[in-house]
Amino acid sequence: MRTRQRTTTTRALILCLGLYAGTAGAQVPSPSAEWRASSTSAETALDAAAFQGMDDTITKEGDVQSVVVVQRGRVVYAYYRDGSPGTLREVQSVAKSALSALVGAAIGQGHMASLDQSVVALMPEWAALNADPRVASITVRHLLTMTAGFAVDDPTGTAGGLRPPHAWARPLRYAPGQAFAYDDAIIPILYAVLEKATGMPLPEYARQQLVVPMDLAEPTYVRTLQIRTIDMAKLGQLFLQNGVWNGKQIVPQSFVAAATSAQNGGGPPVGLSYGYFWWAAPPAVPRPNFLASGYAGQVIWVNPQLDLVIAGTSTVSQGSQARGQIWPLVRGKLFAAAQKRAAAATP
Repeated sequence: MRTRQRTTTTRALILCLGLYAGTAGAQVPSPSAEWRASSTSAETALDAAAFQGMDDTITKEGDVQSVVVVQRGRVVYAYYRDGSPGTLREVQSVAKSALSALVGAAIGQGHMASLDQSVVALMPEWAALNADPRVASITVRHLLTMTAGFAVDDPTGTAGGLRPPHAWARPLRYAPGQAFAYDDAIIPILYAVLEKATGMPLPEYARQQLVVPMDLAEPTYVRTLQIRTIDMAKLGQLFLQNGVWNGKQIVPQSFVAAATSAQNGGGPPVGLSYGYFWWAAPPAVPRPNFLASGYAGQVIWVNPQLDLVIAGTSTVSQGSQARGQIWPLVRGKLFAAAQKRAAAATP
């Protein structure tokens, strides 16, 4: 789940904020209780009408590789440039939101006492690795909210290739909890903490808690997490459904609520408030919109007002990052089509 460095862009902030226009006063529907893999012929006809011409629109945006739209627990639209829904795709920092789910599951199962447990209590062998006395007060919550206080070598993140002890040994710039700093080197630290707390390799814990219960394709972990676009959408749906999947509480509801709400003001590279490895945006009442965002246009966007999840992937390149083609689609025609579909009653 390692990520590469990002470039800050004010356009990302503007576009992300634009996603939420027109939903502020909407009534939040009850999330779908089950994931529905099939549709009736009447539903399919309404889906096609709402998303008519979308394939051509996306095809013109050459960076965008795949899109899945889920509404009320059912796939209403999908696009794959390569025609391959089963392909595992590199998701960059979207992986952080999957890691958030695993931390929540571990908390729910009692593998960690609470998010306020100190890291050194879980990893006592690290106590002597960093001479700054402030590291003793870094908690799991600080890791999840990107407020651990480590000095970051770039305003939009730091190289994530550090081994956990080296990441932990870095100097602190702030007292824990004082300031947000997007820090990819937090990820190997949290990996190690989770593996120690659960007593198993992280891929195996992910398989037990997410892959099997949610019928996901087996991910790969070469360089970075690779999963199917439909499984990105399922992750968004899990958090939309307050951590419940097929009647089972996989992630505690209280954790989901906090993870997808503003825990601090956030900052670059997205420029929105930050939860637990999810970005949160207004309106905050009755429930905020939230998203997972990865370098170069990998995204899961969740709009509770429309019971809506949009997952998308793009070519991983500096050019794709600069162009940001996925965002105008998500905030524009895809969202408009979802609104149209929500307004159409199924016979």
